[in-house]
Formats: sequence, C-alpha cells, structure tokens
Amino acid sequence: MSAPVQAEPAGQASARRVLKSVALVLARHEIRSLRRWFEVFDRDILLPILLGEIALHNIGALQNGVARRASTRAPQLPVSPPLACEEEACSLKPCNAYSIAAATGLPRETVRRKIVRLVELGWIHRHDNGHLFITDVALEQFGSMLSARALAELLETADHARRLLGEEKG
Repeated sequence: MSAPVQAEPAGQASARRVLKSVALVLARHEIRSLRRWFEVFDRDILLPILLGEIALHNIGALQNGVARRASTRAPQLPVSPPLACEEEACSLKPCNAYSIAAATGLPRETVRRKIVRLVELGWIHRHDNGHLFITDVALEQFGSMLSARALAELLETADHARRLLGEEKG
C-alpha cells in the first residue's frame, strides 16, 4: 500500500511557480547572450570563454588592488597593437596556456589552438616566454559591446526577475 499523497500548501506551489518563471527569464537571457557571443566569434563558442579567462587572469589582480610589483602609481593597461607590456613593467598578471586549460577544464592542446586564433585576431598577445595578455583592441571592442546592449539586457532581466519575486511575496 502506498501512502496517500498530501497536497502541497498553496504558498509552496506559488513559490515554486515563481522560481520556475525566474529560471525561465534567466535562461532566455543566457541563451540570447550565448547566441550573440557565438556569432561575434565566428561560431566558435570556446573563443569568448578563453578570451574571458585570460582577461580575468590579467585584470583580476588589478581589480583586487594587487599588482605584480608593489607600486604607488596606478596600474596602466597596455597599449596595443602591439602590446606595450614589457614583462618587468607590466602591471597585468600573466597567464599561460596551461593555467587557462586548468581554469577552464579544456584540453591543453585545444586551448593552445584557440590561443593561436585569438593572437591572429589581435585580441591576445603572447610573449616569447608564453605569457598571455589581453590587448587594448579586445578591451575596447568587447568592453563597448558589453557596456551597450548586454548591460541594458542584463538590467532588464534582473528587473523582470525582481518583479516576479516581488509578486510571489505580495
């Protein structure tokens, strides 16, 4: 004999419906964003992932107030092309194909191949020692793209999610 199924309280059912609606709104936003990145990067979805990881490695230290060398001057982003980030004077934190492969969980050979493409596009500069740095070209191109349309869509999505969550509480 099976136990009788008890009805879920109305409040829990309502909360579950709202959470499903919020998840759907967020999924729509993510899919639109992925489609856009897919097209911008010539239908190679790994390129924006790798470019983003390299940028996070490089710039993350600046955002956290940590520079490669203790300095009282404000860190300067390199000028490109070509990248004017001499190893001893660069305030960006370097990374390499190995660290990016570890961060993404992608095979090193795949990462190496994709990095070659990013270098060809002028979005990444590779030093002779293998250190990778994002270029100003990439920062300008994708920074403007992110700040314009994507930010507005993100804020709109967040507002929609807040309204749905507010309806559940009210």
